[in-house]
Amino acid sequence: MQFQAPVSVKVYSIGSMDGGICCHIDLHPVTKSFPSPGVSFLQPPPHGPDVSRISVTNAPDGQLGNCSGNEQSTSKHLKDIHMSGRLMEDFVNAASENTKKNLETCGVLGAFLKDGTFYVTSLIIPKQEATSNSCQALNEEEIYSIQNEESLYPIGWIHTHPSQSCFMSSIDLHTQYTYQVMVPEAVGIVLAPSDESRQYGIFRLSDPDGMNIIKECQERGFHLHKAPANGTPIYEDCPNIIFNPNLRLEIHDLR
Repeated sequence: MQFQAPVSVKVYSIGSMDGGICCHIDLHPVTKSFPSPGVSFLQPPPHGPDVSRISVTNAPDGQLGNCSGNEQSTSKHLKDIHMSGRLMEDFVNAASENTKKNLETCGVLGAFLKDGTFYVTSLIIPKQEATSNSCQALNEEEIYSIQNEESLYPIGWIHTHPSQSCFMSSIDLHTQYTYQVMVPEAVGIVLAPSDESRQYGIFRLSDPDGMNIIKECQERGFHLHKAPANGTPIYEDCPNIIFNPNLRLEIHDLR
């Protein structure tokens, strides 16, 4: 996912690929799973414990660190983020038809801030085009309209890796930077249903090390990034995510 947005979240493309630059990519319209275009709905909270803090799984590659237990992590003082326990499941369902076709699906997360805590209450799935390792949002002004109407913070983004492992590609890292530079707590969620070792990850750039590397990087497309000189990871698992079954989620499927 790649975009530039100095004031409000702005999505132009989503991408992920483990390797070099991909050329001659054919774009396909993304199939809508549900609901009808422009329709929003409220997901009632599921039954279960009141809240549960996310447990971090093993890191998928050498660039990733566990920022809830890694002493090298430099990311500190993050506000907690409450998410519905159904958020990822609902997004997987919304993306299922595209996943079967080996096409990525992307979405944007909106949250409100109350008493020093973020609550993710909106999942916006924009009109989009996709390939097996990229996704491009269309009519992004519709995203801004929902965020402005509901006074939401652009707290992050979510996308699928339909046939790849769970990791952040170089393009994903640049996308994450544009969110995180606006809201330090912003997250990037990767869903990889075909990865048997790890089917999802909630990631962020390490701060300041990872943020500085991406800020200084002028390359585009799929490329390699140098590791921070002090040995910290360039991106990390998020330590501040709380799954809250009592939190209602509004889904805006604009496809």
